[in-house]
Amino acid sequence: MAEPEPEQAAVVPLYLKVAAALRGDLADRRISPGSRLPSERSLAHRYHVNRQTVRSALHLLREERLVVTDRRGTFAAGTEHEPGVPALTARRQLFPGGKEAADALVRASLTWEAPPASLAARLALVPGEPTLVHRHVVLSPGGTPLQRSVSWFSRPALAEIPQLAKYRRGRGTVLQPDLRLLYHWMHQAGLRLTHRESIGVPPSSAAGVGGGTARLVVHRVVSDQHGHALEITDVDFAAQGAAWTYEFSD
Repeated sequence: MAEPEPEQAAVVPLYLKVAAALRGDLADRRISPGSRLPSERSLAHRYHVNRQTVRSALHLLREERLVVTDRRGTFAAGTEHEPGVPALTARRQLFPGGKEAADALVRASLTWEAPPASLAARLALVPGEPTLVHRHVVLSPGGTPLQRSVSWFSRPALAEIPQLAKYRRGRGTVLQPDLRLLYHWMHQAGLRLTHRESIGVPPSSAAGVGGGTARLVVHRVVSDQHGHALEITDVDFAAQGAAWTYEFSD
């Protein structure tokens, strides 16, 4: 089989890079809640961009309710400056989407595999081209699978999210990877996320988790503001054996 052609890195707009840098400063409290951000001129000089790029970045952060602007300037949200704006938090997201019981066993891995042909185009891959795959299994104390999920990451996701791109090195299997901050990483990269999920009950004869108990399957697609798929996840869990709770905050 021919080797896949080298991947072309996606070009990230400058305003998204500026927004990501400021978002990181806000999340890490390098810019304290309620404090005034530097002027547009100062930010333009800091990031070597024009003022319109800075305005676009600040507009994005205002839409995310991370900053507020009035006649005095732009301020980090989350204080008495604007009581109606919630404090900025970097919530740890559950990945890929289940609250496991305290005594459950979790097995996770990252590998490089070619996705099913039906997903290749949606992931911006050519048929047979490998990508990063996350597999996550929740087992009962007795070893019965309660939940299985598999997530396929797209070419844009690997190009734009450094914390995922680092796994390209070696392309071996990584056991028990910690991807709980995945969606925070996506925000740090300047991505605005939308997610679409379809939930269904598979035929009772279909093989799956739970040893014959009732099951639900969930198909999730997480996309960026441009409509590019970043992650496609399929979750299969025993409805009588494990509660499935998906937490998502923008």
